[in-house]
Amino acid sequence: MRLFGFEISRAGRALSSPSSGGGWTRILEPFVGAWQKNVEVNPAAVLAFHAVFSCMTLIASDIAKLRVKLVELSEGVWTETTNPSYSPVLRKPNGFQTRNQFWENWFLSKLSKGNTYVLKDRDGRGVVTALYILDPDRVEPLVSEDGGVYYRLQTDYLSGITEEAITVPANEIIHDRFNCLFHPLVGLSPIYASGLAATQGLQIQNTSARFFGNGSKPGGLLVAPGKIDQANADRLKEYWNKNFTGENAGKIAVLGDGLKYEALTVNAKDAELIQQLKWTAEVVCSTFHVPPYKIGVGTLPSYNNVQALNVEYFSQCLQSLIEAAETCMDEGLKTGEKLGTEFDTENLLRMDSVTQMQVLKEGAGILKVDEMRAKLDKKPTEGGDAVYLQQQNYSLAALAKRDAQDDPFGKSPPTADTAPANDNSEAQRAASKALLEKRVRERLNA
Repeated sequence: MRLFGFEISRAGRALSSPSSGGGWTRILEPFVGAWQKNVEVNPAAVLAFHAVFSCMTLIASDIAKLRVKLVELSEGVWTETTNPSYSPVLRKPNGFQTRNQFWENWFLSKLSKGNTYVLKDRDGRGVVTALYILDPDRVEPLVSEDGGVYYRLQTDYLSGITEEAITVPANEIIHDRFNCLFHPLVGLSPIYASGLAATQGLQIQNTSARFFGNGSKPGGLLVAPGKIDQANADRLKEYWNKNFTGENAGKIAVLGDGLKYEALTVNAKDAELIQQLKWTAEVVCSTFHVPPYKIGVGTLPSYNNVQALNVEYFSQCLQSLIEAAETCMDEGLKTGEKLGTEFDTENLLRMDSVTQMQVLKEGAGILKVDEMRAKLDKKPTEGGDAVYLQQQNYSLAALAKRDAQDDPFGKSPPTADTAPANDNSEAQRAASKALLEKRVRERLNA
């Protein structure tokens, strides 16, 4: 059969899978013996934990807002360019997603499942004209006996796969994988390390919801001074649950025969609920490498430097993800050595206005005026296509020539070419006198 301009063969060969079901999508034991104790991390449920959701959406949206440029290597410098074979698919990856939606989908898949699989669509020339991000749970990497890499794809109508299952070679898939701890073709999500903390955080929130749903009244015991039979115990229990729990919590109870109520559940203050919930969120942030203050956990650093905070966030969290995606796109589109893709991080690392103007001022002599105006979204101006530098600046070659003199700071003796003329010489005075007399005679004769 033919898929996206590529002939897919049904001929079988010996293939083995390094994973099961598209990778290690099931969270493994959070600690030794967790399975026996029924402590299980639900990978779908932990996505609802606020810290996991915030970290994933923050990273994906921050990268998705960056424009992807096609750059060309010219005279050792990468500059933005256009090319009919690559520029269209970078601007519009496919027919149903915008550029922002495509890249957000890319990184959400990578962060939640550890793998992003992108299927290429080619035209008759073999040029990639569309890119489709596949459901990672419906893709399985395969390895042949000779080391070749293939991918088994299940039905995905949105991506144009109508077959129940087909196998395609690796050059038809862009595979961006994360944290390959167990196999180089199978990535792991950061949830693998933070799943238990996220589960604990959800349990804390569920317990709090039940606690406040009970009128902030903890569970407890009805204690009798003496022995009571089972029938009376069941009657008192039913009476108490019916009249003093749920919507009736907080009503006044009248107890006789020496009965008294003792709270049994540890209240939120004693359990340090807020500190525990904050700790679980900080653990999740550490696995995603997101500074906690970025998602509202912890306090914002006291120093007032927007650029420094963004640079920390970029280098600590986003840079490796961006670099990996750029490399995958370069190899997937086969841009070659002179062309490549690059995320425009200018918006991400944008400085405050005062710092930005100071940097542009210091850039005089390096940047053209129009280049500096472009960073402020200003149009080119007359005379701006040039680099300006103050006149008193000297080249290193000129300074080296000066320093080569015996006494570079001494006063150089005047030469014949530079010596001032002697205006008081006798010859000059005689010539001036003769010229003056000639002009007087001419006036008298006239």
